[in-house]
Amino acid sequence: MKNQIKTPHLLIILAIFIFSCQKENTSERNEIFDPLPSWEDGKAKSDIINFVTEAIDPNNINFIPVKERIATFDNDGTLWTEQPLYFQLFFTIDRIKELAKDNPEWKNEEPYKTILENDHEKLTKLSKKELLQLVMTTHANVTTKEFNKIIRDWLENSLHPKFQKPYNQLVYQPMLELLDYLRDNEFQTFIVSGGGIDFIRVWGEDTYDIPKHQIIGSSIKSEFFYDKGKAYIQKIPEIDFIDDHEGKPLAIHKHIGRKPVIAVGNSDGDLEMLQWAASNSNPHLAIYLHHTDKEREYAYDRNSPIGRLDKGLDEALKRNWTVIDMQKDWNTIYPFELDKK
Repeated sequence: MKNQIKTPHLLIILAIFIFSCQKENTSERNEIFDPLPSWEDGKAKSDIINFVTEAIDPNNINFIPVKERIATFDNDGTLWTEQPLYFQLFFTIDRIKELAKDNPEWKNEEPYKTILENDHEKLTKLSKKELLQLVMTTHANVTTKEFNKIIRDWLENSLHPKFQKPYNQLVYQPMLELLDYLRDNEFQTFIVSGGGIDFIRVWGEDTYDIPKHQIIGSSIKSEFFYDKGKAYIQKIPEIDFIDDHEGKPLAIHKHIGRKPVIAVGNSDGDLEMLQWAASNSNPHLAIYLHHTDKEREYAYDRNSPIGRLDKGLDEALKRNWTVIDMQKDWNTIYPFELDKK
């Protein structure tokens, strides 16, 4: 027959068709299986993927046993926004204003006067003692159950001044992807924050999919009571632990018992945690998030009163740690941006 295709020709056509399909499928697979789609291709993304790929390969010299795959993350400025004030400080301000209704003398007493007059510039200059006083006033003398409800109510009824979104929506989409990617590869993810442990645990488990027992933070003391068959814990106005600077490796040692192989932070307050991870005998990855995007978020580092990154940035550059440039390395900042795409 004139239209009959010879066998060699048929084989060539089939081979081209199969190769074309394989190439198309491979491209689709690469696109589908990109573990960090909100990250631009670059050094930061490559550092993370290469580290994880080697860590899970039992035939690689950099293999890390599952039990030692510990990753620790700061929270403020690392997993969610921290400007123009720490979000827990926004909560404290709102709580002071609410409690001031029953404490009229505060309008003439510092540091309450600063808050009631909405003097944000002066607020950033309050001493550590004054800030602790505010925390004691707003976080103590309630049961843990009552405190949890106060936090939930605040989150439901408060909006960020710049973005006009609930505070717990201002988490970083690229970091959510990183958390998922690590857990998919049998890393345990922990929050190690200078913020309040009870404050973060109220919403952190649902937001980050990190169990409450893997959330570590600063705390005030509490007391246990058992009265008429009812058990409860009361928060009292006395500092228990500050989980910042050298407090972070101490808290990691106390609560986790292993050095992290990955540590992620954004400020000088995280430096000791990254140094602790970098001293691990296992392969390790120390990561700093550098806030460089004033249009989509904020740009700040060495001179910022909130989330200052000065000594940490110098050490990161000196020791060739991974530095995420928010403007260049992230094509998306917040989850709600995905709805617009």
